Amino acid sequence: MRTEHLLLALLEDPTLPGPATLRRLGITEQAARREVTLLDSPGGPLAQEDAAAPASLGIDVEEVRRRAEQSLGAGALEEPVPRRGRLGLLRRGRRPGAGHLPFTRPAKQALELSLREAVRRGDRSIGTEHLLLGLLDEADRRTAALLGRFGTDPATLRAEILEDLAAKAD
Repeated sequence: MRTEHLLLALLEDPTLPGPATLRRLGITEQAARREVTLLDSPGGPLAQEDAAAPASLGIDVEEVRRRAEQSLGAGALEEPVPRRGRLGLLRRGRRPGAGHLPFTRPAKQALELSLREAVRRGDRSIGTEHLLLGLLDEADRRTAALLGRFGTDPATLRAEILEDLAAKAD
């Protein structure tokens, strides 16, 4: 599970603290889901960034992909195929696409930062606002790219959330 998945989960209830700020800024669950699918799509912002690094070294990523698919078959560089054990069963009893999705390192860090946000604010429990602030404090490139698609950035959104929380407390 990536940080953008945590953000999408927060957007499921836009009336909660934090997600309400997102909604006020025009970031809805439906719009965010659309943008998340575009992040890694060919020609999307992260795909362009990922292709730019090898291109700076003179490597044509599309040519590498074309040759790999020519030699190894279509989709050779896509998600790995689940491995099967001796009895033809998927390892660890999982079906592809089912069960628990492990958290990525940035997502785990965002969860840890949400605890720190709650402690910093003197709150006794972790709420949606803390999780969202933890995601923004992490500011990994995926979350930053997603927010950029909506014309904002982690620092600006953080300030907006803190302002909304202060107004609500008054």
